Amino acid sequence: MLTIVIIAVIVIAAVVLFLVGRGRIRAGGGRGLKHRFGPEYDRAVADHDGDTKAAEQELGERVKQHGSLDEQPLSPEARAQYRAQWADVQEQFVESPQKAVTEADALLAGLARDRGFPDGEQFEEQFAALSVHHPAHVHGYRSMHTAARGQSGTEEMREAMVEARSLFEALVAEQPADPDQGSSQTPQSRDGNGHATWALNRRHAKGNNT
Repeated sequence: MLTIVIIAVIVIAAVVLFLVGRGRIRAGGGRGLKHRFGPEYDRAVADHDGDTKAAEQELGERVKQHGSLDEQPLSPEARAQYRAQWADVQEQFVESPQKAVTEADALLAGLARDRGFPDGEQFEEQFAALSVHHPAHVHGYRSMHTAARGQSGTEEMREAMVEARSLFEALVAEQPADPDQGSSQTPQSRDGNGHATWALNRRHAKGNNT
């Protein structure tokens, strides 16, 4: 009888230790995902109506599918061409915000593709991959994609252009970003001479009365 009791106690203790250990692993995984994705983690939780477990499952799947992706470098010529194209799009925003945002959205998709990310024809897949490697900068791309579909006003399009610039700079940079930095500070856009580049403001876009 005593032997049975001892065995039962050992089994119960083992089960408790297993459950506690699994809970710690889950908690650690959640903290790791939150550190890695930064603001994108909070947006994922919001998209799942506050369901942290569902959000972490989605983010974990993104890492599983795209974490091993190797970003491809751009040649100096390609980098210069992309910078020139982005500058042209910014100037075009003054006369035609909607057209500029649509072209900027396509430009970012093409740039991401050239860096080794999935093709922009499948936005959700490309966005998921970008969120794994550039989590601090993807929100602007999402906003721009929404604006490019004609679902935003002039002010929202202006904000999308400004926010998307950080992802553009991250992708056009010479060195790939470190995804473990999570929600790192957004780099300031600078030209070839090290000067801060022109940024859109409310006065640039026609049709904006604010």
